[in-house]
This record gives sequence, structure tokens and C-alpha cells, in this order.
Amino acid sequence: MEGACRIAAEVLQEIRKALSPGITTKELDSIAETIIMGRKALPAFKGYRGYPATLCTSVNNQVVHGIPGSTVLQNGDIISIDVGVFYRGFYGDAAVTMLVGEVSEDARRLVRTAEEALYFGINKAVAGNRLSDISYAIQQHVEEKCFSVVRQFVGHGIGRELHEEPQIPNFGKPSLGPVLKEGMTLAIEPMINAGTWQVDILSDGWTAVTKDGSLSAHFEHTIAITSAEPIILTKFH
Repeated sequence: MEGACRIAAEVLQEIRKALSPGITTKELDSIAETIIMGRKALPAFKGYRGYPATLCTSVNNQVVHGIPGSTVLQNGDIISIDVGVFYRGFYGDAAVTMLVGEVSEDARRLVRTAEEALYFGINKAVAGNRLSDISYAIQQHVEEKCFSVVRQFVGHGIGRELHEEPQIPNFGKPSLGPVLKEGMTLAIEPMINAGTWQVDILSDGWTAVTKDGSLSAHFEHTIAITSAEPIILTKFH
């Protein structure tokens, strides 16, 4: 899993270097696929339930599962890049929302809050806590900042399959659900909106957008629960 997660982190690093106004989401997808295949790994999303690409590239009001294509990124956009990697029998999954050029302060605050919420959740992923302690920490932080938490999509267990039990909502009351145990591996991924938490799915059957057209941000790390602090397997600089 460390190998799969390291490749996912490397993809996000390289995408960040390449990201600039004028590039298309399809070009970003090509960069990702070249890196993954070059490491003798496989894109985990491509072909998953019929999904056609290596990355999910969700721009501005797109929440998750945006399909790479001819969209040209503009100065001021924000884009969520989500990548999954299959390597030697195991999966890694990570996402980050990136800023394209000069971005509004409102967009920056949304993106910053989503990333902070991810780490609030990770900090609760310790042996002895319950699953919903992660969910509660994320929701509390997001709503304190006057943003909303998407209900329709959740984090998940990960390992020999891309999506395993348990599901990890980004909202809920504390002290509920299974007890977290050493050795569990989880993909924690808050998705937050500037307006309503409600989403619609576009006619492509994949792309989720905010119901009110407001901006959305998404961050994700694959983590391992240990006897001490959680290990972030997909960490990158």
C-alpha cells in the first residue's frame, strides 16, 4: 500500500507543477497516466464501473468525478484532482484541490477549510476512537467556517479493493460506529461546498455538481491507523 500511495502522491506533485491557465484537463490526465504506467502500476479509476479516465478532474462547481476532456483551465479556477493507483495487489487513493493562477479570496478560504477539515478528521483516526469521531470533527470545522459538507459521497476503507468497508461520512454525531483498530487503512475525503450541500449528477452519469452552482473543494489522504498517530501514506510536498 505504501508503494501505491507513494505513486499517487507523486502524480499529484507532478500535476501541481504542470497546472497553469491554458492547460486542458485531458492533458493533466495524460501526465498522470504516464507516471502511473511508468512505475509499473495501473490507474485504479480507469474502467472502474466504466469510468473512462485515470483522474477525476472537478472544476469550480464540480464536486467529484469530473471526467477529463477538452476543458481549458482559466485563471481563477479551482480544480479537484483525484487519483487512484493499483500497485502489487494494493490500492492508494488521494485528492487535492488546486488553485489555477490568481484565485479569489473566497475560493482560497473554501479550499483552505477543506484541507484543514481533512487533517481534523485524520487527527481523530486513532485506535480506540470510533469511526464517527472522524466524521464529527470534519463537519464541526467546516460548518464553523460557514461552509457545507456534501452528504452524498463519503470516504471509505481501502486496501486490496479500492472501496472497502467501512464507509466514512463527513458528517454525523461523535462516538458512533465501529471502534478504530491498529492496522486499519482508510481513505478520508471531505468534500465541502460554499453554498448548499446538495448536489446533482450531470448527464454523463459521473460528474457531480453543486445544486446551486457554488464552488466545491475536495481533499483526500489514504491513512493507516497505528498504536500511535495515524500515518498519512499519500503525503506529498
